[in-house]
Amino acid sequence: MPGKDFYKVLGVPKSASQDDVKRAFRKLAHEHHPDKGGKEEKFKEINEAYQALGDEQKRKQYDQFGSAAFDGSGGGNPFGGGNPFGGGGFDFSGAGFEDLGDILGGMFGGGGRQTREQKGQDLEIGIRLTFTEAVFGVEKEIPLTKHSKCSRCAGTAAEPGTKMKTCTTCDGKGFRVTMQRTMLGAMQMKTACTECHGRGEKPEKDCTECHGKGAVHGRSTVRVDIPAGVDDGMSIRVRGEGESIGAQGEPGDLYLRLRVETDPRFKRDGFTIYVTKNIGFTQAALGDTVDVDTVDGKVEVKIPQGTQSGDELRLRGKGVPSNRGRGDQIIIVKVVTPTKIDKKIRELLQEMNLREA
Repeated sequence: MPGKDFYKVLGVPKSASQDDVKRAFRKLAHEHHPDKGGKEEKFKEINEAYQALGDEQKRKQYDQFGSAAFDGSGGGNPFGGGNPFGGGGFDFSGAGFEDLGDILGGMFGGGGRQTREQKGQDLEIGIRLTFTEAVFGVEKEIPLTKHSKCSRCAGTAAEPGTKMKTCTTCDGKGFRVTMQRTMLGAMQMKTACTECHGRGEKPEKDCTECHGKGAVHGRSTVRVDIPAGVDDGMSIRVRGEGESIGAQGEPGDLYLRLRVETDPRFKRDGFTIYVTKNIGFTQAALGDTVDVDTVDGKVEVKIPQGTQSGDELRLRGKGVPSNRGRGDQIIIVKVVTPTKIDKKIRELLQEMNLREA
């Protein structure tokens, strides 16, 4: 392929996906920006490579014609020579280049595609569950102190009974367009309107409760259903229960970090529960029926004759629930040897002379 190898510039193979190309560009653009100590020529080279590979159609043309299709040197240039993007300025509002405007806008202190709907901050809190609550699930009421949607105006920021009017600052567009000069030429930037926060409209009269913000700060309670089968260290996402920014956009999410308390009776491994059951020598030798703890309560279990210490008995369907049904509970039998033996028992044991054959 003649000319520059744009794949090599971005450090991606020719088989790289469009997402891989985009990620590589974003990383290199931040690393080599002149404001961060990078070289201007290197930065321009990275930008040039992304302009060719960041759009599927232009990438096909590059794969067919090489970099000559983009440098105005002829040699099969499908654009007829010159800058294939036209003019002396860069407008990154075209297909495939919105994210480029975001990156460079942030670098130069401006805004890229900031007209997209904003979202409130996510929240994260830790909650404690008992062993049984984690196994079977539980409903929890979680107190929070946060910004919530104003109940008076339902988050519209307008006093009930009043109307919304077109924002005169942005003429109802929700954004303002400015031109900034950069080392790459004039760049057209879109920034969210600060007057209407990107909505394109404003209340005729601000809500008297939230003063036109659409959200109020205070205590609230969130009711959450913790599903059965969760485990220690898991995180649950509750959509829309984070910080609200009212009329400016959607609320963030709430993340619950689970801490499950241990139970001295049980050990858990995935969906299987383990329990140790101590039995006496006679029970092990002759067999018996004993009570065993499960998360459902005590159940009777038959100890087979001749059970050895360390043998495992399985209780099906007594473990942790999953989408395939409940796991099992494993009973680990431990034969306990008596430490205090009276004379009569000693004589009987000596008479039986129980030894390994």
